[in-house]
Amino acid sequence: MVSRSEQRGRKGEPFSVRFTASTDRSVEEEARRTKRSKSAVVEALTEEAVQTRRFPGIAFRGDDARRRPWVIGTGLDIWEIIEMLEDHGSIARLVDDAEVSDRQVRLAVAYRDAYPQEIAAAISENRRSAAEWQELYPFIELAAPA
Repeated sequence: MVSRSEQRGRKGEPFSVRFTASTDRSVEEEARRTKRSKSAVVEALTEEAVQTRRFPGIAFRGDDARRRPWVIGTGLDIWEIIEMLEDHGSIARLVDDAEVSDRQVRLAVAYRDAYPQEIAAAISENRRSAAEWQELYPFIELAAPA
Protein backbone atom coordinates (compact mmCIF):
# COMPACT_ATOMS: atom_id res chain seq x y z
CA MET A 1 0.00 0.00 0.00
CA VAL A 2 1.19 3.54 -0.74
CA SER A 3 1.87 5.84 2.21
CA ARG A 4 0.14 9.18 2.65
CA SER A 5 3.36 11.07 1.94
CA GLU A 6 3.96 9.05 -1.25
CA GLN A 7 0.38 9.70 -2.31
CA ARG A 8 0.87 13.42 -1.77
CA GLY A 9 3.85 13.40 -4.13
CA ARG A 10 1.86 12.17 -7.11
CA LYS A 11 -0.51 14.56 -8.77
CA GLY A 12 -3.63 13.59 -10.65
CA GLU A 13 -5.16 15.30 -13.61
CA PRO A 14 -6.34 18.85 -12.95
CA PHE A 15 -10.06 19.47 -12.79
CA SER A 16 -12.32 22.33 -11.95
CA VAL A 17 -14.63 22.51 -8.98
CA ARG A 18 -17.11 25.16 -7.92
CA PHE A 19 -18.09 25.57 -4.32
CA THR A 20 -21.02 27.41 -2.86
CA ALA A 21 -20.08 30.91 -1.79
CA SER A 22 -20.03 29.92 1.89
CA THR A 23 -17.81 26.88 1.27
CA ASP A 24 -15.47 28.97 -0.87
CA ARG A 25 -15.20 31.55 1.94
CA SER A 26 -14.43 28.79 4.42
CA VAL A 27 -11.69 27.35 2.20
CA GLU A 28 -10.24 30.82 1.59
CA GLU A 29 -10.20 31.52 5.33
CA GLU A 30 -8.52 28.19 6.07
CA ALA A 31 -5.94 28.89 3.34
CA ARG A 32 -5.25 32.32 4.81
CA ARG A 33 -5.05 31.01 8.37
CA THR A 34 -2.70 28.14 7.50
CA LYS A 35 -0.73 30.04 4.86
CA ARG A 36 -1.45 27.37 2.25
CA SER A 37 -3.06 27.46 -1.15
CA LYS A 38 -6.75 26.76 -1.55
CA SER A 39 -5.77 23.65 -3.52
CA ALA A 40 -3.63 22.37 -0.64
CA VAL A 41 -6.45 23.00 1.84
CA VAL A 42 -9.03 21.20 -0.31
CA GLU A 43 -6.62 18.30 -0.88
CA ALA A 44 -5.93 17.89 2.86
CA LEU A 45 -9.62 18.09 3.77
CA THR A 46 -10.52 15.61 1.03
CA GLU A 47 -7.82 13.16 2.12
CA GLU A 48 -9.08 13.21 5.71
CA ALA A 49 -12.70 12.81 4.59
CA VAL A 50 -11.81 9.80 2.44
CA GLN A 51 -9.90 8.18 5.29
CA THR A 52 -12.67 8.72 7.83
CA ARG A 53 -15.12 7.08 5.41
CA ARG A 54 -12.72 4.24 4.65
CA PHE A 55 -12.07 3.65 8.35
CA PRO A 56 -15.32 4.43 10.23
CA GLY A 57 -14.47 5.15 13.84
CA ILE A 58 -11.36 7.23 13.26
CA ALA A 59 -11.00 11.00 13.24
CA PHE A 60 -8.09 13.41 12.93
CA ARG A 61 -6.74 15.91 15.43
CA GLY A 62 -3.77 18.14 15.96
CA ASP A 63 -2.48 21.28 14.38
CA ASP A 64 -2.18 21.64 10.64
CA ALA A 65 1.43 20.47 10.49
CA ARG A 66 0.88 17.36 12.64
CA ARG A 67 -2.61 16.04 11.94
CA ARG A 68 -2.88 12.52 13.22
CA PRO A 69 -5.54 9.81 13.25
CA TRP A 70 -7.09 8.63 16.49
CA VAL A 71 -9.72 6.05 17.41
CA ILE A 72 -12.94 7.70 18.53
CA GLY A 73 -13.98 6.62 22.02
CA THR A 74 -10.45 5.87 23.20
CA GLY A 75 -8.65 9.18 23.38
CA LEU A 76 -5.70 7.35 21.79
CA ASP A 77 -3.94 8.06 18.53
CA ILE A 78 -3.71 5.04 16.24
CA TRP A 79 0.04 4.87 16.69
CA GLU A 80 -0.44 4.65 20.47
CA ILE A 81 -2.77 1.66 20.14
CA ILE A 82 -0.36 -0.04 17.74
CA GLU A 83 2.56 0.63 20.09
CA MET A 84 0.60 -0.88 22.99
CA LEU A 85 -0.33 -3.86 20.79
CA GLU A 86 3.34 -4.42 19.97
CA ASP A 87 4.19 -4.26 23.69
CA HIS A 88 1.34 -6.62 24.69
CA GLY A 89 1.96 -9.12 21.87
CA SER A 90 -1.70 -9.86 21.11
CA ILE A 91 -5.03 -8.15 20.70
CA ALA A 92 -6.55 -10.28 23.46
CA ARG A 93 -3.90 -9.23 26.00
CA LEU A 94 -4.24 -5.58 25.06
CA VAL A 95 -8.04 -5.69 25.37
CA ASP A 96 -7.71 -7.37 28.79
CA ASP A 97 -5.17 -4.81 30.06
CA ALA A 98 -6.39 -1.55 28.53
CA GLU A 99 -9.65 0.27 28.08
CA VAL A 100 -9.94 -0.52 24.38
CA SER A 101 -12.26 -2.94 22.63
CA ASP A 102 -11.35 -5.64 20.16
CA ARG A 103 -13.04 -3.60 17.41
CA GLN A 104 -11.05 -0.47 18.28
CA VAL A 105 -7.74 -2.35 18.17
CA ARG A 106 -8.67 -4.04 14.88
CA LEU A 107 -9.57 -0.64 13.43
CA ALA A 108 -6.14 0.69 14.44
CA VAL A 109 -4.48 -2.38 12.88
CA ALA A 110 -6.41 -1.91 9.63
CA TYR A 111 -5.32 1.73 9.45
CA ARG A 112 -1.72 0.77 10.26
CA ASP A 113 -1.81 -1.85 7.49
CA ALA A 114 -2.97 0.81 5.02
CA TYR A 115 -0.43 3.44 6.15
CA PRO A 116 2.46 1.48 7.71
CA GLN A 117 5.16 4.13 7.21
CA GLU A 118 3.08 6.86 8.86
CA ILE A 119 2.42 4.74 11.96
CA ALA A 120 5.97 3.35 12.13
CA ALA A 121 7.39 6.89 12.01
CA ALA A 122 5.16 8.04 14.89
CA ILE A 123 6.12 5.02 17.03
CA SER A 124 9.80 5.51 16.24
CA GLU A 125 9.60 9.17 17.25
CA ASN A 126 7.93 8.26 20.53
CA ARG A 127 10.56 5.64 21.32
CA ARG A 128 13.48 8.06 21.13
CA SER A 129 15.92 7.71 23.99
CA ALA A 130 16.17 10.33 26.72
CA ALA A 131 19.53 11.37 25.26
CA GLU A 132 17.93 11.97 21.84
CA TRP A 133 15.15 14.07 23.38
CA GLN A 134 17.69 16.06 25.40
CA GLU A 135 19.76 16.71 22.27
CA LEU A 136 16.69 17.87 20.35
CA TYR A 137 15.36 20.00 23.22
CA PRO A 138 18.27 20.97 25.51
CA PHE A 139 16.14 23.56 27.29
CA ILE A 140 13.73 21.02 28.81
CA GLU A 141 14.26 18.99 31.91
CA LEU A 142 13.41 15.31 31.57
CA ALA A 143 11.71 13.58 34.47
CA ALA A 144 13.53 10.67 36.07
CA PRO A 145 11.97 7.27 35.30
CA ALA A 146 9.62 6.00 37.99
